[in-house]
Amino acid sequence: MYFYQRHKQFFAQVAGGLEKIAAAELRELGATDLEIITRGIHFRADLLSLFRINYRSRLATRVLAPLVKFEAKTPEELYLGAKKVDWTRIFRLDQTFAVFANTFHSEIDHSQYASLKVKDCVVDMFRKRYKQKRPNVDPREPDLVIAVHIFDNQVTVSIDCSGGSLHRRGYRQESVEAPMQETLAASIIDFAEWDGKRPLYDPMCGSGTLLSEAWLKAGNIPPGTLRKHFGFMMLPDYDRRDWIKVKFQEDNKVKLVRGGLIRGSDINAKAVKMTRQNNARIPGGDELIVKTMDFRDIPKLEDRLIVCNPPYGIRLMKDEDMAGFMKEFGDFLKQKCTGSDAFIYFGDRELVKSFGLKAAWKMPLRNGGLDGRLVKYELY
Repeated sequence: MYFYQRHKQFFAQVAGGLEKIAAAELRELGATDLEIITRGIHFRADLLSLFRINYRSRLATRVLAPLVKFEAKTPEELYLGAKKVDWTRIFRLDQTFAVFANTFHSEIDHSQYASLKVKDCVVDMFRKRYKQKRPNVDPREPDLVIAVHIFDNQVTVSIDCSGGSLHRRGYRQESVEAPMQETLAASIIDFAEWDGKRPLYDPMCGSGTLLSEAWLKAGNIPPGTLRKHFGFMMLPDYDRRDWIKVKFQEDNKVKLVRGGLIRGSDINAKAVKMTRQNNARIPGGDELIVKTMDFRDIPKLEDRLIVCNPPYGIRLMKDEDMAGFMKEFGDFLKQKCTGSDAFIYFGDRELVKSFGLKAAWKMPLRNGGLDGRLVKYELY
């Protein structure tokens, strides 16, 4: 039996700053014995809960199932440790695979070299069994993703149960420059404590990620609904009947999104078109109301939840006075959005100073390589 089978233990990767709300989500989806670390959560779950977590999680980046754990100070020890897994029983010769590794504080200090050694182990095992035939490596869309984590010479070799990052929902086929990650957008909706009852509006929606994540939450729609393949399908004890059972149960929880509940606008007509096309891929998403409009021309946005990821630096408007633009947007909220709560994500945290409004709170949140800030404003 492999490690995850003996201990029913898995690991969820999450973005920095999302650990606590992601842990609460995992617990709600059936995880137990949670242990939060930086950018991750160890937890226990049965296989049905594991399927549900991958299908339902809005905040986790990926979920790993540990196969083996061992110590390795040399590439040879890493090779021999990975050999403890019978890879020919994990996947077939005609399927593809990829190995991704990360190393910290270890004698093996090169991630790509660690990946190569485990890849060689897998290939050699197939060649020995199938008369020199071997499976192909596909780094983009492999059938099996093998994750190798080395910390202080302790190695964990896992199967990526998600089969690629869970933030790739599948609805965003087109996007503006530097779009917000789906998991970050989902976290903003959660930090706003939105329950799907109060009207929600994004006055600079870009390609619509915040609106789409709000739509998923309001409709109780599984974020994995558009995925065709999950990595847990490669687990040796995967049973398709169990997965169909879980999927059927979760799909039956989907509900209609009330008309006009979620709306948005953007000055860029192309972005608005992207938003409509992207959201239309979500069940019922073609009902989203989004218009081409400068925020300055919006008459008012009173008594609602406002979420927004305004343009900054690398994203649009490169030649404009961003500080002046942010001051103008702050004035719009103060003058035309009475009774609303606004949750604004600043990709450039320095722009918070230019907004001209007193913040209820600020929170550091990363979007890719950007060290941004989520700020709440209460608009009396």
